[in-house]
Amino acid sequence: MRKGMRRTIAVAILTIAVVPTARAQQQPVESGDSNAPSAAQPASSASPAGQKKTGEGSKTPNPPVPIVHRFWDRENDLLFAGVGGGRALDYASTLNLRRRGIDEAFLTNSIVDNHPLFAGIEAAATAASIGVSYIFHRTGHHRLERWTSAVHIGVATGGAIRNYALKTPHPI
Repeated sequence: MRKGMRRTIAVAILTIAVVPTARAQQQPVESGDSNAPSAAQPASSASPAGQKKTGEGSKTPNPPVPIVHRFWDRENDLLFAGVGGGRALDYASTLNLRRRGIDEAFLTNSIVDNHPLFAGIEAAATAASIGVSYIFHRTGHHRLERWTSAVHIGVATGGAIRNYALKTPHPI
């Protein structure tokens, strides 16, 4: 039991150490001039059809700059809280399942019966979901970043609903 408690504490410390580091590495949202060009435009002698040429060169409207959100914005905070809540619900429903005498489907019963170890696994699953979302954020896949948390919430909550819906075996 002491070993499982040590693992749980180690996972909690690791999570506490990683989250501020990830936050510190965020790029600030740039609020530059929307009329300023984002990259050097090649000079061309021919103007596009239907556009007037001025003495200084042709003016073309800039394409809209995609809005980049911060990783720890309100929406992600709520999604990550939902992931944590879903994992906590799964933890409680699995312990209830074991108290009723039903075997766990995905983990061994010895892991689930070791409460600190099982809590550490649930915390690690939450941290892994946040980590995958961060990878998607850094690579510019912002829709996948949000969907990762949404799917995780659905899977964890669905598993908890399944656990509570199973019939308790009654001896005859």
